[in-house]
Amino acid sequence: MKGTQLGEFEEVVLLTVALLYDNAYSVGVLEALDEHLGRPMSLGVVHRTLQRLEEKKLVVSRFGEASAERGGRSKRLFTVTCEGELALREARRIRNMLWEGISETAFGH
Repeated sequence: MKGTQLGEFEEVVLLTVALLYDNAYSVGVLEALDEHLGRPMSLGVVHRTLQRLEEKKLVVSRFGEASAERGGRSKRLFTVTCEGELALREARRIRNMLWEGISETAFGH
């Protein structure tokens, strides 16, 4: 999967897109990240990360219905692609393998 290596934040954003499923738009992703991670971040960081994930073909986007509450504008909704799912499964596999190899005494307490 050359070129689709995930950074830590990209992985978290991709997982959040999967979690939100049909409601994964930038502000929703930002709010979910704040709720789950408890650390503030800017909308610009989320936008750039979603763009990178789309360039890597790990997500696709489409425009939803226009709404009056958004001044007639539509939300850009993101969906995890098959490649994105594979990247997440591989990241989980690697993390699990590493965790399983850690001795109980490795942390020194």
